Amino acid sequence: MTVQFPPLAPASAHGLDPLVSANTRVVVLGLGYVGLPLAVALAKQFFVTGFDIDMQRIGELSEGHDRTREIEPERLAKSSLGLISDANVCPPSDFYIVTVPTPIDGQNRPDLRLVESASRTVGKMLRAAVEEGRAPVVVYESTVYPGVTEDICGPILEQVSGLKCGVDFFLGYSPERINPGDREHTIDKITKVVSGQTPEVLERVADLYNAITSGGVFRAASIKAAEAAKVIENAQRDINIAFMNEITQIFSKMDLSVWDVLAAAGTKWNFLPFTPGLVGGHCIGVDPYYLSARAEALGHDPQVILAGRGVNDGMARWLAGELHAQRGGKPGSVLVLGLTFKENVPDLRNSKVADVIAELQALGHTVAVHDPHADGAEALLEYGLHLAGDAFEQSYDMVFLAVPHKYYLAAGAERIAALVAPGGTLADLKGVLGERADWRL
Repeated sequence: MTVQFPPLAPASAHGLDPLVSANTRVVVLGLGYVGLPLAVALAKQFFVTGFDIDMQRIGELSEGHDRTREIEPERLAKSSLGLISDANVCPPSDFYIVTVPTPIDGQNRPDLRLVESASRTVGKMLRAAVEEGRAPVVVYESTVYPGVTEDICGPILEQVSGLKCGVDFFLGYSPERINPGDREHTIDKITKVVSGQTPEVLERVADLYNAITSGGVFRAASIKAAEAAKVIENAQRDINIAFMNEITQIFSKMDLSVWDVLAAAGTKWNFLPFTPGLVGGHCIGVDPYYLSARAEALGHDPQVILAGRGVNDGMARWLAGELHAQRGGKPGSVLVLGLTFKENVPDLRNSKVADVIAELQALGHTVAVHDPHADGAEALLEYGLHLAGDAFEQSYDMVFLAVPHKYYLAAGAERIAALVAPGGTLADLKGVLGERADWRL
């Protein structure tokens, strides 16, 4: 019996060239923490245009200033990246990559307005690309629940462009993995998960990203699988941190420091090195709600995910209560050191330190805030907080080191302790001040 396999389908099926080249054109929409590093990396290999509706942002980048501090001025100056804020002058391109934020609303429900708006913007660009003979691929990097790219964004692109998805243009998804302030796991080193509407589109997307990272690409089984992979990456971290936060609260009732417990438990080879803390930022404190919302829409009660979110969202109130108790329940003056959502970055999005401050103020404390990385105007706009300068002419009943920026660690525990009034309290959230701290988790 002779078995003969069918011939391979041509790589250019659907009119798509599976390979990119130096002449490939790319548009990156959204030039924040995710979009800018991606656009700069792509610009080393391709013709890249960076688009952002924030004219001030475009102006700053044009002058070599990145307020997120992800890209150094020298790299910006050397980059061939084009910068525009007018969608009407965007050149017809082969790839349109959407990197806009996907936040939650006041009820912790997914807020897709930015990604929907970006889709409408891309939709207006697609016809020019098709008329030029291109078969454009729209790739989404924004974190979403499974189905958003194909069920929500695709129809918007069709409606606005008047073109047919899967015929005139195509969809892809490659979840962002940018970690603000992380100089080790940068876009040019990490493994990129990629997906495409068809096998040919998948290869085009894979080829694009493979050109900019030494970490290679992983071809997801489908767009929905890639969307799901991203959302559970952060949900997993959220749940593990929630466990740490819960045991912290339990141990505090036993007069045990969680750091002493973790130091002992961490000697086991397979103990996972998660630590307690405030879970804010643009990903971990947000993404699990995208998964839970989709689960609820499907009739499933996501108990574990929402339980973890409940613990982490309640950590700020519990922490403020513990600090209040350290002062005998008496209001006083408090200096909070650090406001950004994590150390050594200027990112103020979803800062849970701000929640601690609000709780302390509600308990009657007068709170001053200092952060060497945060932008004063943004802190005032987002949280109504005035940032203190670097010179302190008074002492405080409590000094609370909330975010252990290297700036504070370099100053040292003694200098920080000098800001505490006689009989006052030096509080240390992350356990970095050693025995000099009067209170730690």
